[in-house]
Amino acid sequence: MLHKIVHAGVSAGSFAKGSKDLTVLAEVDVPVKQVERVTRRIGQERQEERDREVEGYQALPLVERKEMPQGVAAPALAVVGVDGGRLQILDRSDTEEVTAATETVAAEEGRSGKHWREDKIGLLMTMDSAESASDPCPDIPEHFVDPTRILKLARELKKQPALGEDGLKEAAEPEIGAETLAETPEWEPPEVLEKRLLASRCRWPEFGPILATAAWAWGFFGAARKAFIGDGSDNNWTIWRKHFSSFTPVLDFIHALSYVFAAAMAGRPFAAGWKDYEHWISWVWQGEVEKLIAALAQRQMQLGMPEKDEAETSPRQVVAQALGYLQNHKDRMRYPEYRRLGLPITSSYVESAVKQFNQRVKGTEKFWSEEGAESILQLRADYLGDNEPLEEFWQRRQARQTGQRRYCKVA
Repeated sequence: MLHKIVHAGVSAGSFAKGSKDLTVLAEVDVPVKQVERVTRRIGQERQEERDREVEGYQALPLVERKEMPQGVAAPALAVVGVDGGRLQILDRSDTEEVTAATETVAAEEGRSGKHWREDKIGLLMTMDSAESASDPCPDIPEHFVDPTRILKLARELKKQPALGEDGLKEAAEPEIGAETLAETPEWEPPEVLEKRLLASRCRWPEFGPILATAAWAWGFFGAARKAFIGDGSDNNWTIWRKHFSSFTPVLDFIHALSYVFAAAMAGRPFAAGWKDYEHWISWVWQGEVEKLIAALAQRQMQLGMPEKDEAETSPRQVVAQALGYLQNHKDRMRYPEYRRLGLPITSSYVESAVKQFNQRVKGTEKFWSEEGAESILQLRADYLGDNEPLEEFWQRRQARQTGQRRYCKVA
C-alpha cells in the first residue's frame, strides 16, 4: 500500500490530487495529510540512502573514483547533463503558514516572488551513435537559418542574453534542439538508450559529488566516449572541472545560437541583422568561433564599449555579453568534432527533464519547506529514471523490517 501512496504523491500534480487519484483509481481513501507524510518519509529514506552512497564514493582513493566499479560494464557513449529548475521555498522561521506541511498554497497574491529558489537537476544517459571519419553534417541545417523558427526561439530565450545563465530561467522548449537535428537527413543525433536522473536542493558544490557517485556506479568513467553538456552557467562547468574533466565538454548549441542572434540584431533593422546572423551562426556550426569573435570585436568597436550601469538591453551591452560568452566557451564549441564523434550538441535532453520536475514542484501558488522539497525531488528523480531504483528500495525496506535476507537465484 505504501508504494501506491508514494506513487500518487509523486506523480500527481499535488498531494490533494494524489489523494483523489487513490480514491478514484485504487478505491482507497487516503487523506491528503497522510499522502503527504508518507511521501515525505519515504523520500527522506531514499535521500539518506543516496547520501550514504555519496559518502562511500568519496571515501574511495582518487584513483578508484575514476575507475570502473567491479561487476559494471562501461557504456559505449556516456553523457552527463546539468541544469537548474525553480520552485518556491517558505522558510519556517518567517511564516506560520508552513508547519507540518511540505506543500501549501499561499493565501495572498503577489507574495511569491521572493520565495523562488533553484533546484539542481542532473541527467545521466547512455547513448548509441556512430563515429565518422569526417563531419557528417558540415552545412548548417536550414532550421537554424529559418527566420520564423529563430524568432520563435528568440522569444523563448529572451531573458538569456541579458540575464546570463543564472539557473533560475525557464527551460526552453527543445523544439529546435535534438528534434530539429533529427529532422535533418544528413544528421543522426545520438539515440538515448537509458537515462537516470538526480535532483536536490543542496548547494552546487554538494551536487557535484552526488552526480559523480551516480556516474561512477553506472560505469561512466570507463566509457570509450563520454561527454558533459550544459549551458554557460559557471556552476555547470565547475562541476565538470572538479568531477568530469575526462569528459568532452560541450556547450549547448542552442544557447550559443541565442547569444549570436541577440548580438546580430542589437541596434539594427531586422534585414541587416539577419544577414550577419546567417554568416555568424554558420561559422559557429562549422567550428570557426575565432572568426565570429573577431567579427563581434569589430562590431563592439563600432558601437563603443558599454558604460558603467548601462542597461543590459542596450546594443553595446548585448554585444559585449555575447563576445564575453563566446570567448569564455570557445573551447567547448568544437561542434564539427563532436558530430564526427557522435556526441550530442544540445542540452535539450536535460532541459526537458527540468520541465518534468517542474510539473510536480513548480507553481505560482505552490510552496515547499526545505525538507519537503528535498524528499519530493529525490522521489521524482527515482520515478522519472529508466532504472527504477524504487523497485529495489521496496525490497530492501521489506527485508529490513522482516529481518529476511535477499538471496540471488543461481542459474
